[in-house]
Amino acid sequence: MARRKEAHGGGHGWFVTFADLMGLLVAFFVMLVAFSTQDQVKLNVVAGSMRDAFGVQDRVRYSGVIEVEGLPTRPKLKNSAPVPPEEASANPTPDHQGRQQSYGAKLDGDQKFALASASLRQALQDMPELAEVSKHIMIEETRHGLNVEIVDQNGRSMFPEGSKDPYERTRRLVQRLAVPLKATPFRISITGHTSATRAPAHAGYGPWDLSADRANAVRKLLEADGVPPGHFFMVAGRSDTQPLFPDDPFIAANRRVTITLMREEPPIAAGARP
Repeated sequence: MARRKEAHGGGHGWFVTFADLMGLLVAFFVMLVAFSTQDQVKLNVVAGSMRDAFGVQDRVRYSGVIEVEGLPTRPKLKNSAPVPPEEASANPTPDHQGRQQSYGAKLDGDQKFALASASLRQALQDMPELAEVSKHIMIEETRHGLNVEIVDQNGRSMFPEGSKDPYERTRRLVQRLAVPLKATPFRISITGHTSATRAPAHAGYGPWDLSADRANAVRKLLEADGVPPGHFFMVAGRSDTQPLFPDDPFIAANRRVTITLMREEPPIAAGARP
């Protein structure tokens, strides 16, 4: 009895694979042609997208903000200064906001801020034993100076609830920051902030007192670790009046202590006239 031949479903499997290979090669050569004439702006966009996709992005979307896992990001820059239309420029220079300073003084100040920022970041990278705590730090340059924000995270605070005394991990972090801070020539302002709360305030001790006491506690730690007393310009409490995330005033990250290296006008030479 003749045996019936078995039917092969689809057939020519090698041809499908070959067609896929040809499609990939065509796409590859199209990309080569597209990149043969480089558009620098588009190339930067593509490179940034690739770094984002592979998780190796080392530059953040918003200038001056360190975005780390566990910290929310803001939809826009804080303390951005509006520019009047008549002063707008298509090619703003680094000196655009400092027209009343000489270019040399402004450039020197920018270099010192960059050095201070790099020193602070290096101090955080050199503390593997406090890797988790370093995620509580945000460094941002504003028109007022360089802000070093010590912020809370959900489920992990830097101070016990309602207390002005920091946790031991917070003490060690501030002590680590004291090393580069005492080497900078800038005066230091320290400001405490609380988040909005629905709980009633303690009688005789409210958010204003708490935020001021936490700022002063950080000052004491820095001074104990060698930051000269003359470096401190101001210690203040702001309660919940300046949230880091205004859209959500109750979020934990609004509870923070801000250490600011102040941007100041250069001193006026003796005998100078306006």
